[in-house]
Amino acid sequence: MTPFPLAVTGVGMVTGVGRNAPSSCAAIRCAIDNFTDTRYRDSGGEWIMGSEVVLDEPWRGRTKLLKMAACAIQECLSHQALDPVTTPLLLCLSEQERKGRTIGDEHQFLVALQNELGMRFHEESCVIGRGHIAVAIALKNAQKLFQTFRLNHVLIVATDSLLMGPTLAFFEANDRLLTSSNFDGFIPGEAGVALALAPVHAREHGQLICAGLGFSVETAPIHSDQPLRADGLTTAIRDALNDAGCAMHDMDFRITDLSGDQYYFKEASLALLRLLRTRKDEFDIWHPADCVGEVGAAIGPVMIAVLKAACEKGYAKGRHILAHLGNDDGKRSGMVFFWRLPGEK
Repeated sequence: MTPFPLAVTGVGMVTGVGRNAPSSCAAIRCAIDNFTDTRYRDSGGEWIMGSEVVLDEPWRGRTKLLKMAACAIQECLSHQALDPVTTPLLLCLSEQERKGRTIGDEHQFLVALQNELGMRFHEESCVIGRGHIAVAIALKNAQKLFQTFRLNHVLIVATDSLLMGPTLAFFEANDRLLTSSNFDGFIPGEAGVALALAPVHAREHGQLICAGLGFSVETAPIHSDQPLRADGLTTAIRDALNDAGCAMHDMDFRITDLSGDQYYFKEASLALLRLLRTRKDEFDIWHPADCVGEVGAAIGPVMIAVLKAACEKGYAKGRHILAHLGNDDGKRSGMVFFWRLPGEK
């Protein structure tokens, strides 16, 4: 296991299928979505389907990203006693180069979020604008923070939305969006998620533990004309498994950021073929984007929140879980989670 495993101790979430973590996770468990017509049309004049978060006011753009993040944090803090001043906040956002991104100055956005909450977090708080893999980078940074400072908690927060005109236009132009003329694409969505992390310690209750992390880069990303061999994802998963001290056949099921593109389903299949050396009768794969849509940087924390709920409520397919994520630019990450029962070391 990684030298400094982390326990996920608290969750807050707002998605298109729920205003809080319990309702969102229940909807995802039941395969319920909220895909409806947005206010945007595709090039054929048909309404684009999306999964919109409904808040108290019809906020849009940067303001809505702030509100979703604040809602998730408030829910997380309502169930998790922590001192913001001694808790670093690692804010996961979309890649800076993504079309339609409404956040210019990331530092000012972090300040605005703290103002929205009326709180000040630890001076090591920062923004990680790395899209899907941002949560894995945040987990790696959290390990270092716990080792460097005397901290009780680290807070990982993600907020993102693809329901922006320029963003939708870009993805439609590149045949990535599910529209009336393209069936190989995703349904856009938005979400805000917060995860409270703490060092692993003996507890009376079960704990979801991040036991391994791995990173790599795919040399044949989705817009490349190179043949896909899934080298990047294979390496990221292998490194995460090695970090956790286990092999692919030790995993009970998988959870991923897959949202509709055939490219990423093919990549996941290729990586599995290259890493699984022992036959398994069942090796389920979960992809919450089927219910909440493609939510960008928020999908990683959504996956972790879903895992925590599934393990706590006893409907997970096992106690050893592989998670993996990928950005369109080729960056890949793998994460290994264990569900530790009370009293286990």
